Amino acid sequence: MQILMIRHGKTSGNAHMRYIGRTDEPLSQAGISQLQALGQDPLVRSVFVSPLKRTCQTASLLFPNARQIIINDLQEMDFGDFEGRSFREMTHDTAYRAWVDSDCLAPCPGGESREVFSQRVCGAFSRILSQAQARKEQRIVLVVHGGTIMAIMEHFALPRKDFYTYSVKNGTGYICDTAADSQGSFVLTDIIPWERHL
Repeated sequence: MQILMIRHGKTSGNAHMRYIGRTDEPLSQAGISQLQALGQDPLVRSVFVSPLKRTCQTASLLFPNARQIIINDLQEMDFGDFEGRSFREMTHDTAYRAWVDSDCLAPCPGGESREVFSQRVCGAFSRILSQAQARKEQRIVLVVHGGTIMAIMEHFALPRKDFYTYSVKNGTGYICDTAADSQGSFVLTDIIPWERHL
């Protein structure tokens, strides 16, 4: 089964390098224009998205004929007190500095830890794959968030690589194939960047 994962188009918060997790921010005009330049794939019939506007709008622009299947657990990490702020604005924030010094693994004050976030996302992804396999689907498409893609790839992709290795720009992502490892668990192989025209 082929997996296509695409990060949503650019938002104003992305342009200003803000931590935008649960904030329901729409695409910016620059983000819309970027996605329009990619073209559309009218043959995709369904796409998995988070409930946030930026993924739903991106899916509508790229896959206009697709039914959107909203999965709440595919949402971006909840950045808690850091939400909507940039790293420049928090240079002297002791809570932020402590979080960064933990390699961003500690819980964000009022938000999630990366472990909790990754467990949430990867659990949702496992369920999507299991259901798709039961239906004998050949391809699934997800339009989600940068952190969501990074968490999925860190957990499932072979060879194993660090979370940050899988950072993707807005409107790009990965194409992978699924396989089973020696324990019968899903893994992602044959990974190539998706950053070309549809």
